Amino acid sequence: MPIATPEVYNEMLDRAKAGKFAYPAINVTSSQTLHAALRGFAEAESDGIIQISTGGAEFLGGQYNKDMVTGAVALAEFAHIVAAKYDITVALHTDHCPKDKLDGYVRPLLEVSAERVARGENPLFQSHMWDGSAETLADNLAIGQELLAKAAAAKIILEVEITPTGGEEDGVTHEINDELYTTVDDAIRTAEALGLGEKGRYLLAASFGNVHGVYKPGNVVLRPELLKDLQAGVAAKFGKADPFDFVFHGGSGSTAEEIATALENGVVKMNLDTDTQYAFTRPVVDHMFRNYDGVLKVDGEVGKKSTYDPRTWGKLAEAGMAVRVTEACAALRSTGTKLK
Repeated sequence: MPIATPEVYNEMLDRAKAGKFAYPAINVTSSQTLHAALRGFAEAESDGIIQISTGGAEFLGGQYNKDMVTGAVALAEFAHIVAAKYDITVALHTDHCPKDKLDGYVRPLLEVSAERVARGENPLFQSHMWDGSAETLADNLAIGQELLAKAAAAKIILEVEITPTGGEEDGVTHEINDELYTTVDDAIRTAEALGLGEKGRYLLAASFGNVHGVYKPGNVVLRPELLKDLQAGVAAKFGKADPFDFVFHGGSGSTAEEIATALENGVVKMNLDTDTQYAFTRPVVDHMFRNYDGVLKVDGEVGKKSTYDPRTWGKLAEAGMAVRVTEACAALRSTGTKLK
């Protein structure tokens, strides 16, 4: 069962929450980065999450017509086949989808899975993300209610981002300022609108100073202890202990202590994109610099086919990214926790 069923995905998240660990959620943009992520999980003996952003899906759809749904469906179908060769379980997820892309991405993908479920099959994706962080909280949660109902009907988990994460991700930009911290009132309003599981399960991307992109430790003020306050505030009002399954966005450059605090306070999923992009590209650059007269036809020469063959440098890229995935598993304590 390399691609998680709805029941198994719920079990994965429950185990992570109870065990105080989280799954790396790895953004992929090709069959090669998919294999790199799967390889990294397998080498770490960790289950995990594979995710496709709107930009990643557009890239996957090809540059001729750049169709996001085509790209996402194609890679998901591919993943269902090739993941069978890896001795781990993964869930398929779609990353950041803002309001203006819902009709061209998440809503059609929900319909694809709804049709599959109606035929007695499992959904194509196990979870989808609605990024309403650029909207007012009222509008964000209203759309979240609609999407949660559709997701639950298709046996899918919804991820919601209720307040901004700084930096830029696929065209969605937020300033780095004091607004990057979710309040207890924000969390209570979320629970009032989306429930605490009775309307469908959802993952919550709350903000505690997170910033997408590249930054050095100390340049961003992360307050993962804030997640404990959100859990406690909602628990006090609704009587359900540790009510939220949190997602950690913008984790590049985070310290081990910050990650550990986030795990202790309910984070079950942490997104990785910037670091894995670099880990994939760095070996390619090294290969090109070392073999420039082979990958290029310099001074009228013919080059060297074995050096510019995409398989040669592609294998190096896959290996480099896989190593970064295994490192993420170790940092998030998921190493060795795969389902038996």
